[in-house]
This record gives sequence, structure tokens and C-alpha cells, in this order.
Amino acid sequence: MPPAVLFNPKSSEIFLEQLKASRLHKRLPNFTYKEKPVSSVITISQLAKHYQVPEREGGLKAAIASLFRRKYKTIKAVDDITFNIEPGEVVGFLGPNGAGKTTTLKMLSGLLHPTSGHVRVLGFEPRHRSHEYLRQITLVMGNRNQLTWDLPALDSFDLQRAVYGLPMDDFKRTRDEFIELLDLGDLVRKPVRNLSLGERMKMEIVAALLHKPKVLFLDEPTLGLDVTMQRRIRTFVAEYNRRYNATVLLTSHYMADVEALCKRVIVIHHGHILFDGDLSSLVNQFSSYKTLSLSLQNANIELEKYGEVVSREDGKVTLRVPKARTSEVTARLLSEYQVDDLTVEDTPIDDVIDQVFSQKEAV
Repeated sequence: MPPAVLFNPKSSEIFLEQLKASRLHKRLPNFTYKEKPVSSVITISQLAKHYQVPEREGGLKAAIASLFRRKYKTIKAVDDITFNIEPGEVVGFLGPNGAGKTTTLKMLSGLLHPTSGHVRVLGFEPRHRSHEYLRQITLVMGNRNQLTWDLPALDSFDLQRAVYGLPMDDFKRTRDEFIELLDLGDLVRKPVRNLSLGERMKMEIVAALLHKPKVLFLDEPTLGLDVTMQRRIRTFVAEYNRRYNATVLLTSHYMADVEALCKRVIVIHHGHILFDGDLSSLVNQFSSYKTLSLSLQNANIELEKYGEVVSREDGKVTLRVPKARTSEVTARLLSEYQVDDLTVEDTPIDDVIDQVFSQKEAV
């Protein structure tokens, strides 16, 4: 009797990978490649990206010396970050310039290889840039263009259809749906060079999403746009997330984007994660005061004893009051003065983020 053959799952996985990459796979129309089920769409563990950058002193002598012995400095763009993102989440990825946001997005999309650590997106390793993976993600950068400058956007959309091999009916349905959501109308027939910045950005987003990706990496998608265009793009991203249960990782310096789209935020600074949690928790943790807006019959009265007077304008006074004293100050103002209107607001998210960074710099 021949010896029993043990089933080796690892060998089976290797065989499937080899078969998928071979020409034979193209001749097997009924072959279906099934990905392993994953609980988290994005999984990052101790991810790091370091660069070796040459440095030298100024002057001719230092320039000549660097020809024979060059000194290098290690720049830790991303340094040991860990987080998971679940299906359908819209997560804000916040930080100042140079914090490591774009570097992280490029590693997640496979454009950069990590120095160390592990990253998985939809069960794939991004650095392999497999076709199966690239068909399910998109990277939109506010300062990069993919549309052909001298052609109408419709022609660039057709190019995307060919690149991704989209069926014509599905392509037209998706294209028209996005054109309607972004109110593009006849703009898609104008050469891209004749469009405004906001109009071009909306076209870029349509082109990037025509293949209906499951994961969106959005790097400053509203950069340089006016308030109306920003609002339109935010609405579109929220609707796309709702319709397709897409997972979104968003970087933006406009806090209105974050407040409108993201329940969860990750704050990164100098390559390290400072905070990962609900946006409301970030405000509670790092905001030590509230803002009181008062409408008084006499707006010139002295209010410094209640808190910091931020502004006085047209009978309205804005006070900054320690959070622990908010109830006390509010009660005293209402009992001691003729107050026509009073509102209590949390700290603006911009101020909270600034406070997070300033506290880190002080450590």
C-alpha cells in the first residue's frame, strides 16, 4: 500500500499563486482565486520607513571633503507605528508637514517599501503591487494629476476603463453616477487645461474611483480649493462610503474635512502616533477649555474675571473658560448680567490639534 499523502495548506497556496501568475491561468475561465477572509481591511504593525540622507557643512572645503568621505544622517519618516482599520471606516490621518502621513500612504499603496515592520491591506502585501490588489485600491493626491492635460476628461475616463478592463455598461453607469454626484455636467467635455483647480480635482476623483475601489487613500484631496468645492468633495466621499462601504484613510489640513467625514482620527508627529481614537475623545483629552459666546446689552463691561476675553464685536463677547469652571461661570453670568443669548462650544478642532503638537514638542 502506498504511503498516505498529507495535505499541505502552504503548498496549496504556493501552487495557486504560481497558477495565477502563469499563462495556464488565462486558459482556465472557471478558475476562481479566493482571498483569505480578513477582519481588518488595513493592518499595520511596527511599520517604519528610514532614509539615509547625505549632509555636510557649507563651503568649498566641506564640498571637496564630501567627495572622499560622505556623511549620512538617518531620517525616520515613519518610526514604529501600529494600527488597524476596519471595513467601512473613514479615518482621519492628521499631522503637520513632515509628520509621515504621505510616506505611510505610499507604503500602503505599494509605492514605497517599508524599512521594517508589517503591513497588510485587504489581505495583500502592498509592496508586491499585485494586479488583484491594485484593482481594489486608489490613491488620490491633491498635488498630483493623472488626467491628460489637452484632452477632455471623458477621454481620460475611457483610458481608465481600458486600464482596468471595465465592462462598458458598468463603466458608463458608474461614470454617469459620479458625474451627477459631483455636478460636473458638460465640464467633462472641456479640455482639462481649461478647467479651474476645483473642477480638475473633481475630475481626478472621478477618474480614480471609476473601478469602484474598496479602499481609498486620500492625501489632501481638497488642497487649495474654495469652501464650496471642499464641501462638494466631502459630500461625494461620504456618499461613496455609504453606497459601497468603502474604507477611507484621509489626510487633510482642513479640519472641516475631518469633522465632516471622520469619527476616528490618528494623529502622527515625527513618525510616531500620538493619538488613535474617536475625534470626540481627542477633544476631551487635549482641550482644557470651552468657548462661551455672549450677546449682552452692555458689551463693554469687564469680563476678564470670568475668563480670557477672545473678542468683542457688535455687542457679542467671546470668552475662553477652563472646562472645569464652565458651569460656574455660565451660572454667574446669567445671574449677574442681562444676557440676551449664550452658547457654549467645544474648542475648535484646529486648536486641539495645535495643542497636541505643542504638548509633544514640550516633552
